Amino acid sequence: MQNDNTLKIGFFGQNCSSGRYITLAKERWSASWDDNLRAAQLADEAGLDFLLPIGRWKGYGGSTDYAGTSFETITWATGLLAATKRINVFGTVHVPLFHPVIAAKQMVTADHVGHGRFGLNIVAGWNEDEFGMFGIEQKDHTTRYEQAQEWIDALKRTWSENDFDFKGSFYDLEGVRAKPKPWGDSNPLIMNAAVSDDGRDFALRNCDALFTAPNLGFDDASLDRARREVASLKSAANELGRDIDVYTNGTVLCRPTRKEAEDYHHYLCVEQADWDAIDNMLRMRGRLKGVPPEEHQQLRLRYAATSGGFACIGSPDEIADQLELISSLGFTGIGMTSPHYVDEFHYYPEELLPRLERKGLRSAR
Repeated sequence: MQNDNTLKIGFFGQNCSSGRYITLAKERWSASWDDNLRAAQLADEAGLDFLLPIGRWKGYGGSTDYAGTSFETITWATGLLAATKRINVFGTVHVPLFHPVIAAKQMVTADHVGHGRFGLNIVAGWNEDEFGMFGIEQKDHTTRYEQAQEWIDALKRTWSENDFDFKGSFYDLEGVRAKPKPWGDSNPLIMNAAVSDDGRDFALRNCDALFTAPNLGFDDASLDRARREVASLKSAANELGRDIDVYTNGTVLCRPTRKEAEDYHHYLCVEQADWDAIDNMLRMRGRLKGVPPEEHQQLRLRYAATSGGFACIGSPDEIADQLELISSLGFTGIGMTSPHYVDEFHYYPEELLPRLERKGLRSAR
């Protein structure tokens, strides 16, 4: 991802069924291997920068079992790296579920397959329903990141050293040895998806990039909040003697006119919403606690319209302007989702990328 593009653009969540659209629509994303492979190759050929998967082990139920079909992300990344040439592909790893020495070896394998194009997205995890599948009890928030610190310390040492011991509160390792080391004597880019204070402190200390997905809009208050958040994160990293890139996520739903785009978005996210899956997601994330009953429907509608990030909906000119605005807030890049990553892809090379090149946000291929 070390290129001249001012705004890095990638796909987010394509490894999971329905992507980020909790919809009953028959054309929803299947997340089959063939579809994943085709989307990755299209993105690679067009010059997109990265593919960022969601670490998901269990779906949200409902009629579609939203996100219930998904690929494990390190093996998914390895397969896609073998089938592409330039694009960076991340694996999203839950710290409590992967032993650091095994994870280090898996990631080095992927990194060699991609000649240095593998990236790690490290997450501490939140979903107790998923953790129960592994017989693991979720730790309190502070302890999760204490474990994550030991985990990443052990991982980085495994990437750079041989024959070392590691003794901590969570890991007791003896005589660790792992060959080969990462491709080109350079560690994979490390990203952390965190919104809590503990998570962000962890990212500022240990990661190259922080992925934040707040509920943002294009109103003045939301834009001001996003601008201050990015500046605060970069300033905090500088105080630690580090630089960090800040990424976010969003939706791209492009049509020749805004009305066509908004009508289709309403069809997907309201008329065809999988409301049972949305309710399950809100329950699992604890979002209904303390929310007055009269506000439940408003929250349901917001999650139905894809949860978090920027909703870029409109004509090609409007979406290009929205992405330019996101870049002006200080974001390094954005992970995009589409109703169907393959069928909707033609809007990128035909409409969006040329406009972003003319705006100076992307380098021409």
